[in-house]
Amino acid sequence: MIQPLRDAVRRYTDAHADPMGIAQASITGMSLVRATGAGELQYGIQRALICLVLQGTKEVTMGSRTMAFHAGDSMLITADVPTVSQITKASRIAPYLSFSLYLAPALIADLSVEMNEVPLGDEGPLTLQPTDTEVADTALRLVRLLDRPASIRVLQDQLIREMHYWLLVGRHGPAIRHLGFPDSHARRIGRAVEAIRSNFATPLRVEQLAAIAGMSTSTFHHHFRNVTSLSPLQFLKQLRLIEARRIMLADGVSPSNAAYSVGYESVQQFTREYRRLFGMPPVQETEAARRKVQQASA
Repeated sequence: MIQPLRDAVRRYTDAHADPMGIAQASITGMSLVRATGAGELQYGIQRALICLVLQGTKEVTMGSRTMAFHAGDSMLITADVPTVSQITKASRIAPYLSFSLYLAPALIADLSVEMNEVPLGDEGPLTLQPTDTEVADTALRLVRLLDRPASIRVLQDQLIREMHYWLLVGRHGPAIRHLGFPDSHARRIGRAVEAIRSNFATPLRVEQLAAIAGMSTSTFHHHFRNVTSLSPLQFLKQLRLIEARRIMLADGVSPSNAAYSVGYESVQQFTREYRRLFGMPPVQETEAARRKVQQASA
């Protein structure tokens, strides 16, 4: 089922992957990954997406929940949440390979209306299912389109729409259906998450976020944890630390400046919480990460 897609992704990533193994495709929201060895822990804030694992194994942690994804699995993330991920099985002969595509809530809403679907209960931000045949087939046609760039502008929208359709009617349908309904818990929490992401360096009160979501404070706490696996305070803290790490790595910002720029008032508190999340103090951890990037580029 996934072999033709795996072969197509390997051919494309062999030719186009950057030193970190990522091949950014010219199709909106799509990316392909190839890794020839087990990798370091990766920290980030994921948007809602579908990821098809085609070869190798990857582990993803959200909050206290860790799941392993193997060849033939589809990983669905339905909320903008902090994640810790690591490729755990890959080699030069059999590299880790994956296909991912960001989900479009507006497209899900449009399809749900046409299909006369109704929202179901929240499934949580991370789900695992075997990849549906139709999903793998549509992904293959999207990858093959990369070799015909003149056709992308004409065909990508209908293929992305088709991908969302097969996800809705397939195994992942119950988990993504609520993304298409503006008043679902996931979409309402999503509005609060967007407010956090846009204003994470400024003081934010839970009451403000609850008002944005249109919920009472206690109801907001409950649904925020259901959707993101974290409390609002934990989410904000991880977002600040991940952003601080990014600017230290990308821009060479000092730990103290990074701490203040993401909203910390105490460098000592920033260092303590950074070490708790990443395992080392800021200077040591970012230096180690830079060395690994340089080695991968050599």
